[in-house]
Amino acid sequence: MKQLFHKGIVAITLACATPAAADMEVARDLMEANRFAEARAALLPFARSGNAEAEELIGVMYALGLGVEKDPERAFEWYLRASMKGHPGAQSGIGWYYELGLGMPAPDLVRAYLWYALSSIGGDPDAVDSLEELQNRMTPEQIARAQVLVNDYKPWMYPFR
Repeated sequence: MKQLFHKGIVAITLACATPAAADMEVARDLMEANRFAEARAALLPFARSGNAEAEELIGVMYALGLGVEKDPERAFEWYLRASMKGHPGAQSGIGWYYELGLGMPAPDLVRAYLWYALSSIGGDPDAVDSLEELQNRMTPEQIARAQVLVNDYKPWMYPFR
């Protein structure tokens, strides 16, 4: 009986998860086919329901002007939504925006460090390189301040790492 119950839960879970996963795959395929307006339309319902991957992809669209007018501030906001949910790619994007000061008054190397560090904790291998390059331009005081912020965010965002 226990095994039948477990199989039933797995079947229900797969049945519920598969359509959404398939729809996200369709949206990614539309992006790869340069059909950005359709991809954005497919991604928006997922993003509005809090799907970090969809939020990050919409951020990419605004960052690069893919099917929408290029808008660094809107890109940053979409990346931020996904970043707060632990999406490593979006966290690297936020780090890059802070590093260059895109869509904001000025660069902020301390916050760039914070987001690159969180992204590297989340498993983005490119974030490690970005973090190393950034540290070469920071003072020891800036690095120390950034580490304080990383220590604030890490247990909340990545409690098991």
